[in-house]
Amino acid sequence: MARNGIQYSDVQQAIDALLARGDTPSVQRIRDVLGTGSFTTISEHFRLWRSEREQNRDVPPPKGVPEVVATMAGELWREAQEVANQTLHHYREDADRQVSDAQQLSEEAKQQAANAEQRESALAEHLRHMEQRMEALNRELAASQTSEHHWHQQAETALNEVAQLKQAQQQLENQFGVQRDAHNQALSEQQVAWEQRLAQEEQRHEAAEGRLMAMLDSAQQARAQEEKSFQKRLQQSEQRIESLSQELKTKQQTQHELQIKASEREQQLGEKTQQITSLEKQQKALTQQLDEAKAALDRQARQHAERETALQQAWQEKLWSRMEALQSQLTALPDALSKQSSEPGQ
Repeated sequence: MARNGIQYSDVQQAIDALLARGDTPSVQRIRDVLGTGSFTTISEHFRLWRSEREQNRDVPPPKGVPEVVATMAGELWREAQEVANQTLHHYREDADRQVSDAQQLSEEAKQQAANAEQRESALAEHLRHMEQRMEALNRELAASQTSEHHWHQQAETALNEVAQLKQAQQQLENQFGVQRDAHNQALSEQQVAWEQRLAQEEQRHEAAEGRLMAMLDSAQQARAQEEKSFQKRLQQSEQRIESLSQELKTKQQTQHELQIKASEREQQLGEKTQQITSLEKQQKALTQQLDEAKAALDRQARQHAERETALQQAWQEKLWSRMEALQSQLTALPDALSKQSSEPGQ
């Protein structure tokens, strides 16, 4: 129902004034002529005036009405429809543009998430190389002497620190994934809401053309509220992403410090390895000296064996000589005894 502020006669006089100066009547122009009034009230009076004008199309215009008024009055309905269709088309373009902006924001958020995932992937690859390096150092330390046990414990501590950092990174990735999913869900819901809203506006336009201006006012207010709410949620999401980025930066700085410590430990391990290498060289030199001493002893043993063999051969030759001499004496002994017994006075 029309309100008491603006009467039908006021709207009719404003329409007559517009027609008199050659302007096409519209809700906005009528309101400009009146200087006040709501769009809903003016739209209802304007629709009633058009209905009466449509019913009296065949009635000759009253005397005194300008000819331009009679000419333009017949086209009023068509022009009003064109204005309403243009307004709805503008609203559709505005809604499509807002949906496109929301989709662009969603793509930018997805791109930021992809960049963060790439940075996290590079960090994970670097951690994997560190773990491989630490495992190699552990194998070298396990093969070294018992005096390197202290360095082995420090390497295990570094591995534990790397594992803790990797666990913290995993937690950060999970938090970022939850935030990203929530942001994408909010954007999807916003897009669905805009699409539903546009469908409702189209249905309302097809059902009741006369209520378009009031619905535009309500839709503009609701859209402004939705945009304000969406901007607020988007700002909160950006703040959360910034907070997560700062936390990731802190974790990266902590990891950098751990890498510096690991480098220092690696340098210490290198010095220890050099010491081990020096000891191995000394051991190799001692082993070489021992081998040379063994070779000298072997030569002396061979020489001693050769001397013993020569002495044994000389002793055997001397023994054989004596045996031969004794045998000769024994052989000559019977003859000597016989000779002594045959001599006189024996």
